[in-house]
Amino acid sequence: MSKGNPPGLDLERLRAYLERERPGLVRGPLGADLVEGGRSNLTYAVTDGTGRWVVRRPPLGHVLATAHDMRREHRVISALRDTAVPVPEAIALCEDEDVLGSPFYVMEFVTGTPYRTAEQLGALGPARTREVVLGLADTLVDLHAVDPEEVGLGDFGRPEGFLERQLRRWGKQLEASRNRELAGIDELREALGKALPPSPAPTVVHGDYRLDNVLIGADDTVEAVLDWEMSTLGDPLTDLGLLMMYSEQRPVPGSPISTTRDAPGHPEPAEIVERYAARSGRDVSALPWYTAFAYFKLAVILEGIHYRYTLGQTLGAGFDRIGQLVPLFVEGGLTTLQEG
Repeated sequence: MSKGNPPGLDLERLRAYLERERPGLVRGPLGADLVEGGRSNLTYAVTDGTGRWVVRRPPLGHVLATAHDMRREHRVISALRDTAVPVPEAIALCEDEDVLGSPFYVMEFVTGTPYRTAEQLGALGPARTREVVLGLADTLVDLHAVDPEEVGLGDFGRPEGFLERQLRRWGKQLEASRNRELAGIDELREALGKALPPSPAPTVVHGDYRLDNVLIGADDTVEAVLDWEMSTLGDPLTDLGLLMMYSEQRPVPGSPISTTRDAPGHPEPAEIVERYAARSGRDVSALPWYTAFAYFKLAVILEGIHYRYTLGQTLGAGFDRIGQLVPLFVEGGLTTLQEG
């Protein structure tokens, strides 16, 4: 664990803040490392040599409107703490930008593995791999079964007109990061707008639900669901569509986008859908639209990251290849809509 300040995290300021807000929590000088693997908000593992915590803050530089909301992440993991959905304990939320230069929050460090590659997941063997992936579907059902009113999230979003608003929002995000021509992306956005399905009853949605956004414990179950920056109240099938999109992905040579699809024992996407449908009782017949929307959404996210890379405002390896991936996701969205 590094004793120096990683980019975006002043450890002395963080320690002073925690000593004010949570006296007795920190018992010595802090060390921290930037956690690799994230492509959006910055995540740090922090320790005083005895205790361990996680700090989340927005990325440095260019930030898209409505994204990277620390209060939102902190609120949802606090609300879900006593439900069947496994989340880290929320420890502190700081909205004073004088501390670290941006809002941030601190949460419990949960021990577990975020499986990002087929090699990592495949080391479990086919039987355990299958259970891990199907368990991901089971946890998603548990999330969508939470009553928002009962956990204090009744006003967490505006579910009326959710899909139309989401499509409009991501279209605006695209325009905010557009600095090159992207063949087919406007066609995909227009096709999605013409085929909007009716939404089921709203639930809490994660917004970026996938295997490497959860921690898997030693017993192969989900220990914690992470990265709640896109969570809201809305159409639960958007989460399932995104999970399907990730579950379909094959490895692309040189790509920094994680995929576990080729791990022996990994269930077929259709089986994951069947597991979700059977446990939730939801109608999933319109899922191709939601999967195509997931392709569009990720294309926009990747284009935003590529835009920040061109401005020199990204941290970590692999960002130089992000821009090359965007057309693949545009094509995936168009193909899914046409075949659905």
